[in-house]
Amino acid sequence: MDRALRLLARSRCLSRVPASAPGPGPGSSPSGVSRLLLRPPNAARMASQNSFRIEYDTFGELKVPNDKYYGAQTVRSTMNFKIGGVTERMPIPVIKAFGILKRAAAEVNQDYGLDPKIANAIMKAADEVAEGKLNDHFPLVVWQTGSGTQTNMNVNEVISNRAIEMLGGELGSKKPVHPNDHVNKSQSSNDTFPTAMHIAAAVEVHEALLPGLQKLHDALDAKSREFAQIIKIGRTHTQDAVPLTLGQEFSGYVQQVKYAITRIKAAMPRIYELAAGGTAVGTGLNTRIGFAEKVAAKVAALTGLPFVTAPNKFEALAAHDALVELSGAMNTTACSLMKIANDIRFLGSGPRSGLGELILPENEPGSSIMPGNHRAGQCHSWEWTRSRSFSSKTCLLEFSIILGTGTCTAPPFQDVFVGHLRPGVQGTSPNKVGEKNSSSSIYSDSHTRKCMIILSLTIQSQESFRTGCESDQHGLKKNDLNRCLLVHILLWVLVC
Repeated sequence: MDRALRLLARSRCLSRVPASAPGPGPGSSPSGVSRLLLRPPNAARMASQNSFRIEYDTFGELKVPNDKYYGAQTVRSTMNFKIGGVTERMPIPVIKAFGILKRAAAEVNQDYGLDPKIANAIMKAADEVAEGKLNDHFPLVVWQTGSGTQTNMNVNEVISNRAIEMLGGELGSKKPVHPNDHVNKSQSSNDTFPTAMHIAAAVEVHEALLPGLQKLHDALDAKSREFAQIIKIGRTHTQDAVPLTLGQEFSGYVQQVKYAITRIKAAMPRIYELAAGGTAVGTGLNTRIGFAEKVAAKVAALTGLPFVTAPNKFEALAAHDALVELSGAMNTTACSLMKIANDIRFLGSGPRSGLGELILPENEPGSSIMPGNHRAGQCHSWEWTRSRSFSSKTCLLEFSIILGTGTCTAPPFQDVFVGHLRPGVQGTSPNKVGEKNSSSSIYSDSHTRKCMIILSLTIQSQESFRTGCESDQHGLKKNDLNRCLLVHILLWVLVC
């Protein structure tokens, strides 16, 4: 009887081996073969494919790289959305914002009864995401479902597997930390992605954009004071007009940048309102009373910014008016920078046959065929990046026209919005009426890119203004300054 049972068990193990599995080669150890046959099915597959592990979603099994923390749903997304490649990946500021949000949610869920051991592991893993230590584990592009669902699950899987690893578990087992039941507890993609968008936008504005604009303001202000006593001819329609000082001309640029800072700051109070706690459609289904307020308070504590819970979760999920407002302020800033760049390039034209009123820094070799020709490289870069900024706005405005029909609890194309940082849609998808925002990932990508573009402009430009952009007294005299001044003074005396 015992022998029969052993034979039956052996036959069952043999039936589990794939038909394509290679048999034992010459000189192979029988004991090694026995160990292979007695392994579970998953272990056998992993043994034959060392670089992958097998995970499952509701559609079946998928091979996941062993060196990655993401799971089956992330792999499924990479198969479904092969658009753009690495250059179109979800912006890192959004991923870091997700880490902040997931940490805050885990801390609040612990207060509501989540196992402290699991909660602490989630918080540690989320901190690593927020610090940018796990950036290589987020391969998804902004071109996805639109509501950011795949990215939310990407974050959940990475945090879950990293927490499992910290607790000594097996990657992909979803034990003891489950990506949905624990990491995504009391959350939905429909409220987490808008929340991450707002966190990312606020952090980037405060840590990068506003400091960059302030440096540009200070550099221009210093030049305005330096040029305070230099008299020149003003121009209207590019024709000679009446006198002013070069310092007065630069003071206009200073004021433009000052207003840009004011406009951006004025848009921030609505950015500080978070959708977290609204879950699927804004009702707060599957959350505890006070969850939304506590999560917002935790995020505020983690970032040092005055985040609060949105007073109306239906608006917070269904519209992106706050980001559209901020995008408008950034768009105006881009216009201001464009005007300043054009003026400086025009005044620095020459050096022999142009206006030649400003000496622009020579940051690179000039033309190989035209001696003395040094291009205004920084001014040109301002113009091209401004054009990129405007084109993103046009793209999102097109989305708003196409999708602006019907009613929707969450507008589409969120995943692209943050990168372009452009007026987007608070429209609705005709095919998903009354469901969710399917454009968040596009909006997210847009906002981040626009912020980065303007930041790069301000940083390189303030350095240029500090080290170059001198006045050319010879150029000013060459333009018959004294003669023009005399004519205007005589006219003024005659009129009076």
